[in-house]
Amino acid sequence: MSFSVWVALLAASVVISFTPGAGAINTMGNALKVGLGRAWWGILGQQAALVVHIVIVAAGLGVLVANSPVAFDAIRYAGAAYLVYLGIRQFLAKPVVDGSVEATDGPDAAGGLDAPVGESAWSLFRRGLLVNLLNPKAIVFFLAFLPQFIRPGEPLLPQYLVVAATVILVDVVVMWGFFAVAARSFRRVTRSARGQTVLNRVFGSLFLAVGVALAAIH
Repeated sequence: MSFSVWVALLAASVVISFTPGAGAINTMGNALKVGLGRAWWGILGQQAALVVHIVIVAAGLGVLVANSPVAFDAIRYAGAAYLVYLGIRQFLAKPVVDGSVEATDGPDAAGGLDAPVGESAWSLFRRGLLVNLLNPKAIVFFLAFLPQFIRPGEPLLPQYLVVAATVILVDVVVMWGFFAVAARSFRRVTRSARGQTVLNRVFGSLFLAVGVALAAIH
């Protein structure tokens, strides 16, 4: 891959990562619940899903998904249902306020949103994985996106590795360095029951909106 092609890939990856979506909502919610440090596990799960999508497209399976209405709709509705489930759970979550939360003032200060403080790393990872994985539109997107930066006359594996590394690195930086950090501005709000309730409903509504949009928009 030439340097000019890589620069174009880098620029496109930055624009894509800054586009708000379920991943950004999940990252911000995690940062508020468990702090910046542990929000990393959710981001890691989201990146694992990106790897799966890239592998699917590189293996040629993306064409099958894109051209099969049954497979596409099955994944789409499963993803929409999962986002709606997350939205309802977060919207109805009870606030968790205690002295330890109010006294915490470090970068990992957290107010519970839809899960208790101390949610396991695996739970955060799994949710991040499913939020991104159950989105067939991501497969279709990569199906259109990746060929722009792949040269058939050159070895394919190194090119796909460069694409995957670039896309993932950029997304990690944007998710953790922008969306997770941006969520810290709401940290004081999470120290009161009323503030947590408001944020629960805001983030729950966002998950619901994305889930409904995923199911409704073809």
